[in-house]
Amino acid sequence: MELWIGWLILSGLMFIIEIFTAGFLVFWFGVAGLCAMVLSFFTDSLLIQIITFIIISVILLIGTKPLINKYVLKEKMVNTNVYTVIGKTAIVTTEINITKGIGQIKVGSDIWAAVSENNEIIPVGTQVEILKVEGVKVIVKKIN
Repeated sequence: MELWIGWLILSGLMFIIEIFTAGFLVFWFGVAGLCAMVLSFFTDSLLIQIITFIIISVILLIGTKPLINKYVLKEKMVNTNVYTVIGKTAIVTTEINITKGIGQIKVGSDIWAAVSENNEIIPVGTQVEILKVEGVKVIVKKIN
């Protein structure tokens, strides 16, 4: 079997494997295999072809990692239903009292269990700001 056919088969396998993996890593081995295949038309030295394959693979992996991280792998954090309440103003509907284990707020049309950030008692009707979400409760602070 001629060397170029071996490199072509190797590259094809790498591209097929890439289809089933995440991370865009195996693709570069396929590209390096194609480069080694082209080189096989000019030299019969398997050692030179393998060294070329390794060098091109390393260059492509190192050179494209920042681009892959920036554009492909980096998922943008989008606030979903739960986290959209952070920073909003709410009204206390049930007194917030850590010692009694009670407290509710209303933000928009939603009712949330609430705890004050510094464990103070916050009476009904007080405006509060939602600081963060912890499990099924929100942490709030009184707006002065």
